[in-house]
Amino acid sequence: MKRRDFLKVSAAGAAATGAIASPAIAQSSPEIKWRLTSSFPKSLDTIYGGATELAKYVAEMTDNKFQIQVFAAGEIVPGLQALDATANGTVEMCHTVSYYYVGKDPTFAIYASVPFGLNARQQNSWLFQGGGNELANEFFKKFGVIGFPCGNTGTQMGGWFRKEIKTVADLSGLKFRIGGIAGQVLQKVGVVPQQLAGGDIYPALEKGTIDAAEWVGPYDDEKLGFQKVAKYYYYPGFWEGGPTVHAYTNLDKWNSLPKNYQAILTNATMAANTWMAARYDMQNPSALKRLVAGGTQLRPFTNEVLEACLKATNELWGEISAKNPDFKKSIDAMQAYRSDEYLWWQVAEYTYDSFMIRSRTRG
Repeated sequence: MKRRDFLKVSAAGAAATGAIASPAIAQSSPEIKWRLTSSFPKSLDTIYGGATELAKYVAEMTDNKFQIQVFAAGEIVPGLQALDATANGTVEMCHTVSYYYVGKDPTFAIYASVPFGLNARQQNSWLFQGGGNELANEFFKKFGVIGFPCGNTGTQMGGWFRKEIKTVADLSGLKFRIGGIAGQVLQKVGVVPQQLAGGDIYPALEKGTIDAAEWVGPYDDEKLGFQKVAKYYYYPGFWEGGPTVHAYTNLDKWNSLPKNYQAILTNATMAANTWMAARYDMQNPSALKRLVAGGTQLRPFTNEVLEACLKATNELWGEISAKNPDFKKSIDAMQAYRSDEYLWWQVAEYTYDSFMIRSRTRG
């Protein structure tokens, strides 16, 4: 074949290939618009912001062909109904914390945070590398959703109290806003747990409907104004050593996505997961300084309180595990991972952190 004829044939072949390939590419990147309902108000820009970051990443990676519109708590459904709205198809996605749904099954709590569980880094390690995500989605599938870690606040504060808490007896009859399964633990030591959405906490604390409240940490708590209605700020929030915030997707909607969109959404949630943890670590120190300067009384929980709550926690795990196979499977896996993690943690991490804290105090 002459060179000139070969080029003509090649050009014709390329044109034909292009005519076939272009629609195929277009079909793999359709225009899709989803709605996501958050469990959080817009004013809490970091925990709410995890969802907006997710939506931004997805849009950027698809040239705006896959768009996710984010709605704050209450704009479509109340914050604590986000999972239900996703499961029943009212919205395609939600951004929420799974321990809000322990009323459906206490197993939900394990994949967010449980008392004396994993810290943020350990939680991510278990979920992404230790089989936690696979266990989680095996469980979530029963409710018609698939979940993706999409944020972490780091170890939270223990909350705001009108009076000092020195002994276990001080907890007796205390009406305390606390979410999820942690309320069942504290109930064993005398607390009367109250579950309220973030936007409802301040008025309840102000009116005296509740005696104490926990939310996240200094940055968010300052925004919500708790320092105005309660004097004592306790730490640590032993029930939330590293709580994961999940992005849930309706399982049928997830399965209908093109594979490349599934990959994009998965990676966008991972990016948002990192973004939230880093942003809280940046914001909390200065917020805590402002709170203390404004008169907030910072207090640690006593060892008596912590030991009593640890005992109550282990008792509760045994009680639930005896009647809930899903819970037992999940809590056993998490606790086994925790044992190895803290065995390692005390070798390097704890020694280093302890030295740096002492060094800073001396300096």
